[in-house]
Amino acid sequence: MSRTAELVDRTREFLAAHPPEHTDRLDFLRARFDAGLAWVHFPQGLGGLGAPRSLQAAVDAELAAAGAPDNDPRRIGIGLGMAAPTILKYGTEEQKRRFLRPLWTGEEVWCQLFSEPGAGSDLAALGTRAVRDGDEWVVDGQKVWTSSAHLARWAILIARTDPDLPKHQGITYFVCDMTDPGVEVRPLRQITGEAEFNEVFLTGVRIPDTRRLGEVGEGWRVAQTTLMNERVSIGGMRLPREGGMIGPVARTWRERPEARTHDLHQRLLKLWVEAEVARFTGERLRQQLVAGQPGPEGSGMKLAFARLNQEISGLEVELRGEEGLLYDDWTMRRPELVDFTGRDAGYRYLRAKGNSIEGGTSEILLNIVAERVLGLPAEPRTDKDVAWKDLAR
Repeated sequence: MSRTAELVDRTREFLAAHPPEHTDRLDFLRARFDAGLAWVHFPQGLGGLGAPRSLQAAVDAELAAAGAPDNDPRRIGIGLGMAAPTILKYGTEEQKRRFLRPLWTGEEVWCQLFSEPGAGSDLAALGTRAVRDGDEWVVDGQKVWTSSAHLARWAILIARTDPDLPKHQGITYFVCDMTDPGVEVRPLRQITGEAEFNEVFLTGVRIPDTRRLGEVGEGWRVAQTTLMNERVSIGGMRLPREGGMIGPVARTWRERPEARTHDLHQRLLKLWVEAEVARFTGERLRQQLVAGQPGPEGSGMKLAFARLNQEISGLEVELRGEEGLLYDDWTMRRPELVDFTGRDAGYRYLRAKGNSIEGGTSEILLNIVAERVLGLPAEPRTDKDVAWKDLAR
């Protein structure tokens, strides 16, 4: 029997023991994790079976056909796509067993405390300090553009632990409890009117050394795992044909022949083809992931994702004419997730502006692709060997 057939049989046995229509949603998700059917490529006991990543699709298909509940992955995307692979690679056994199960079931939401007001594109210049005090670290600083901070229980955090070293070397990676004293979350209202993002102030926050990921001073290396996975999760998501942003504009084109022009037709055809190319490239990237960790190719996918979203949403606004200028609701609210396809054209157009910033600015990603994918000479960096405390700020 093939490994795929074995997993299908295992999934059917699990469904027979936990029929979705008679099992509480959370109980079902917990049992699925314990059965190794959450991430089949993770180790046994940590939501997986040590199986090839490619076999997850067969498990998911069986569960979907049976009407099984999912873990609402869009709401917990930071935990699934960024925190989990980092914890798996660098966490202690105790950390893996504490964090991975409630992360996957959605019982605990995660956020990312990386960017700062003075360290966005140049993330390694971050100034949030973590000072050792016995078995704890005392953290002071400010983070910004933090999605889901208003919902999160835990955060992945990088902070400077040695200002006497060059900026990439004096950073350490932590897990921060967002309910601890000294953590303050403030909403950042954006162009859509919502406060999906936040700024987070850390004042005397005490983090036990047991919640450090990786070695002291190795935070930048650990963070690279997070960032590479982030770009894959943003730009490499699995979509059907005409999934994502191209779907609504294609439907509008078919439904409103009176709005068609030759110019709009040519632009739509071009973007439709590019969306298909991006979709198949994403599939190829996911197949590469089966063999190991994501590489810099994810940066290219994220670049394409941002550009396409912005061009497609702009075309949709033009195609809809005056109606495209309308926007449904400017009410200040703090949403739990970003819903590109479930909102109107005005929302898509406005929200897509953030795609070239979040997950790494397009300018920085172009440098990554140039240097690490194409092998072009690196840009001169005069601050590479200068202690962080001596950098001009």
